[in-house]
Amino acid sequence: MRHARAELPNEACGLLSGSLASGRAIRFHPARNVEASPLRYNVHPEDLVRITFAIEDAGEELVAIFHSHTRSAAVPSATDRRTAMYPDPFYLLASLSDPEAPPARALRAWRIHRGRAFEVPLAIG
Repeated sequence: MRHARAELPNEACGLLSGSLASGRAIRFHPARNVEASPLRYNVHPEDLVRITFAIEDAGEELVAIFHSHTRSAAVPSATDRRTAMYPDPFYLLASLSDPEAPPARALRAWRIHRGRAFEVPLAIG
């Protein structure tokens, strides 16, 4: 959440690595939002290449794609569902719309496949 708050007023983004089989992320890789927008995100291509190589070099896998919503709930938007290209990793969304929201509501995990989003349980710790 620190990265998301630091990028305000724009959406933040990044990748999480670890083990896809267990669904456990062990490392967060912050990235630049090339859109520099409070309504959209797109991981900067240079960051995507750098982070992908770092994940592979560490013997890890891409577990989740993270981005924040600055004004709405941590629920995939129509744009998020339409542009999701990776069926295996989770999509981790953070909502910054309510600073008092408990973590269970502010940070949520999803699978997005063929334009449909399915929430999955998220354990932090």
